Amino acid sequence: MRRLLRAPGWFGDTAARLFARAVPRTLDRYLLAQLLPPFVIALSVVLAALLLERLLVLFNALAQDGSPLSTFVSLLADLLPHYLGLALPAALCVGVFTIVRRMSDNNEVDALLAGGVPLTRIARPFLQAGAWLGVFSVLLFGYIQPYARYDFRLAFYFASHSGWAPHLQGMMFAAPSERLMLTADDASHDGSALSHIFLRDRRQATEQDITAPRGKLSFSADRTEVRLDLWDGLILRDRGDGRPTVTHFDHTIKLISQNAHPAGFRARGVDAKEKTLGELKSFIDAQPPGSDRDHARAELHFRLARALAILFIPALAAALALMAKRRRNSPGLIIAAIVLVGFDHMLQFGQSLVATRHAHPWLMIWLPELVFAVGSTVLLLWRSGWFVGAPRSGARGAHP
Repeated sequence: MRRLLRAPGWFGDTAARLFARAVPRTLDRYLLAQLLPPFVIALSVVLAALLLERLLVLFNALAQDGSPLSTFVSLLADLLPHYLGLALPAALCVGVFTIVRRMSDNNEVDALLAGGVPLTRIARPFLQAGAWLGVFSVLLFGYIQPYARYDFRLAFYFASHSGWAPHLQGMMFAAPSERLMLTADDASHDGSALSHIFLRDRRQATEQDITAPRGKLSFSADRTEVRLDLWDGLILRDRGDGRPTVTHFDHTIKLISQNAHPAGFRARGVDAKEKTLGELKSFIDAQPPGSDRDHARAELHFRLARALAILFIPALAAALALMAKRRRNSPGLIIAAIVLVGFDHMLQFGQSLVATRHAHPWLMIWLPELVFAVGSTVLLLWRSGWFVGAPRSGARGAHP
């Protein structure tokens, strides 16, 4: 590295300047330390808000199926990459806006501008943080999310097809299989303690009709079957020869299969959202023109555009944070939220047009991306006083 920086000529000078800009200085470290707390808080709040509704739906569905808590935790972990991709841009925008706005209110920005530090220099560590998050987003959108999406669908499939849950409602009929039916007049709140039970079992050659005043549902030791304990009941057996028999019992156990091994789930990659960036590119190159190729092409361009857009969010947030400084109720954050939400919806709309209407991705996806990138950059430069007639934010001078 030292030999590269000491190389004579234009290349060595350029490498030295780039290396000097990449090394964080005192101002950079201060701004990044200020950015970290609001970014983490905003990321946690946005993630919790996005996950809350899905968590309630999952919890209700898994509770009905009697799935263990470990299944719920596994599904939650598979959901995190998807919602993390939505929360990262919002958290970065809120974090940068909060810091720049607070520094502006405390006159820290004015002091820096008076010392010859332009707004672009103040925003530089935020832009670098956006660049690092953009690189991470490429990995997140391109490789982590496809596997997490497939794992979630796989786990939810097996959880919802794992069999019959060990709980029952009173005055309701449960049919765990075509040849088995169970009902009870009353059941406890959790559906495990039953009273006045009737069970019809035709899984074997002899039909069995069982009645009992009380019973209990629970999982077997290996959780592959539901165990039904019955006390003080009667068993009516009908072999089909016209001579049924009746047996009284003190305690009997019936095991109801949980179908622990349902039919296998499909392979990963049937849906374009489950393919990585490399797999999407290979699929596009190998497929003839058609709907599957259009869906894959739209998905590839959509992911790359979303990841690249994160680089320009700090510029937008920093510029809007300084607008109308003396107003306590500045609309800057609201404007930033509207811009980000509108831009994301435009990308999704463009993706759907590319996938279904054979539109070109350069027009429907990358044109809004270009408008967003140029608009954010121009807004930051305008607030920095780079254009004639723009309100001067301070002189472009020495860099600390």
